[in-house]
Amino acid sequence: MQLQPGLYRHYKGPEYRVFGVARHSETEEEVVVYQALYGEYGLWVRPLSMFTSTVEVDGQTMLRFALIKAEPAQFVQP
Repeated sequence: MQLQPGLYRHYKGPEYRVFGVARHSETEEEVVVYQALYGEYGLWVRPLSMFTSTVEVDGQTMLRFALIKAEPAQFVQP
């Protein structure tokens, strides 16, 4: 699955910058590499399947992370 690098908003409100999708060295699971745009600006990874999943809030289904603005990839992608 392709995931567009760029700015995303978590369903709870905070914004993040997605750098791209990486592969776990042991399990080969695809994970999203992203950075919080608040607080300590920590780097995080999350399984791609979880990052792109939906959640239900007050009876409404929404994306866990919604794209705000696409940005060019910062890494070489085939």
